[in-house]
Amino acid sequence: MIHPDRSADAVGSEVEGLRRRAGELAALYASARELAAMRDADAVLERLVERAQELLAADVAYLSEFDGVDGALRVRATRGAVTGALRDLEVPPGRGLVSAIAETRLPRAVRRYDAVAPERHASGIDAAVEAEGIVSLLGVPLLSDSAVLGVLFVAERHERAYTPDDIALLAALAAHASVVLQTAAALADARTQALRAEAAVAELTAHVAARDRANRVHRELVDAVLAGGGLAPVAATLSTALQAAVTIVDAAGGVRAGADDAATPTAAVQRALDDSRAEGRPIRLPDAGIVSAVVAGGRVFGAIVVGPPARSLDEVDLRTVERAGQVAALLALSEEAVAEAGHRQRSDLLLDLVTASPQRRADVAAAARRAGIDETAVGAVTAFAVPAERRPEIARVVARRLGPAALVGELDGLVLAAHGDPLDPASYEAVRSLVDTEVLAVTVRVEAGALVRAAADVRSALSLAQALGIDDARVPADDLLPYAATIGADRRVLDAFLDTMLGAVRRHDASRGSDLLATLRAFVRHGASPTRTARALTFHTNTILQRLEKLDALLGEGWRDDERFFRLSTAVRLDELRERLGSRGDG
Repeated sequence: MIHPDRSADAVGSEVEGLRRRAGELAALYASARELAAMRDADAVLERLVERAQELLAADVAYLSEFDGVDGALRVRATRGAVTGALRDLEVPPGRGLVSAIAETRLPRAVRRYDAVAPERHASGIDAAVEAEGIVSLLGVPLLSDSAVLGVLFVAERHERAYTPDDIALLAALAAHASVVLQTAAALADARTQALRAEAAVAELTAHVAARDRANRVHRELVDAVLAGGGLAPVAATLSTALQAAVTIVDAAGGVRAGADDAATPTAAVQRALDDSRAEGRPIRLPDAGIVSAVVAGGRVFGAIVVGPPARSLDEVDLRTVERAGQVAALLALSEEAVAEAGHRQRSDLLLDLVTASPQRRADVAAAARRAGIDETAVGAVTAFAVPAERRPEIARVVARRLGPAALVGELDGLVLAAHGDPLDPASYEAVRSLVDTEVLAVTVRVEAGALVRAAADVRSALSLAQALGIDDARVPADDLLPYAATIGADRRVLDAFLDTMLGAVRRHDASRGSDLLATLRAFVRHGASPTRTARALTFHTNTILQRLEKLDALLGEGWRDDERFFRLSTAVRLDELRERLGSRGDG
């Protein structure tokens, strides 16, 4: 109600103020409706800045947003600006009127920009203000519960004194702007969380799928093992699961199952295999394949080699290969246990065959026939002298080399084998190469029905070889048997015998630089004939007679008599045999 005493001008001014206030409220309501229907935060902020310019009749309006990371304030929306300097303005912390507002969280107004405290000025801010021709400024903070989100400004290109109503109106628009910024931040965070949730769900789904795939392959591996067939089903199952060629090799590199071409022993494969053995895990190859050692109880049984796959192999695939390696190791242990049981059975049978008393021979022979062993097919017996701690291992190597028809066991500290033919040089070298240690092997042919005697002969001959100091050679037992019965196998007795018979000659040769021992050996080999000895040595007969006189002086009169000559001949032949086989040779 208008008072009757008031002037017409006052009434008109009050009516105009009410109209302006109604327009401001209408604008604020419109902003609220736009907020409620907000879809594009940038568009709403642009509209709020536009309303700030219109409602405060300002030359310029703009909104600076606070960056919580570096503390800078960056202009996000403008209205009425004529230069790019203001639109691109970035105010560092502590500078400009905007920083003062952000620090105090209170509105600030200046009639002249040059009245701003000197320490707040900065060249970039001053240049933007000068380019726009701004003189007066009013800014209000955009606040949330705990932070300053930015500052909303209106500016004039002339001096203007801002009223409390101006500040209140701009603060109301700033409140709307803060709602926009908070809502936009919340929506962005919600989108980020949704994306993270989607990624987590996708990762979980992939993990579950990979786990299910790994479990399925593991079940297939177990089923393949239970169904029998050895390592071949393991290689086939793994190849199907990984979409790649898979080969399983033994410790020596031989292919046990799978594709031959996947096991090419390249330098990269060998390095990966060494790393896999050392680290106990599968190793990736440069061509995207995988090598995984097959290990159990510290023993390496071989490796699984996966060729280049048709798809990328992930960590689950690596664990699948590792599981396949464990299955292969269990199979290898099982095969070894079966082989060991068979080896023990055949070893016991061999011992029965070569040690059975005459009363038990028929029973032992029957047991051999039940085990599929044809005693009549045994044509040779070989005894191996090897380090005690390696006898079981070397027995298995010998059994593999001689084949399934051979019987191999341990007897009297030796590895004893009954097999088809006497041990040939190639088989001896193969065994020695595989075990990589000194091996003395004495082999003899078995006459029909004389297996027990042959086993005794070969052990007797081996004992004599050891007494002669031979420890790394293949020796036919026939080279030693003529002396084994008469000389025995006591090394001290044998050394004393040889020294008694030949020591004087050896010492004479060593001191004089002569070679009477060679003359004596030729004399023995040629039936004590000076003429034949001279012919063999390409000397004149008189030279041989002179040397025999020297031997008379060394060996004593009567050394050519039957009994003494027999002993001397035996010593000469044993000495030659020891010299020929003493280091390492083949008889």
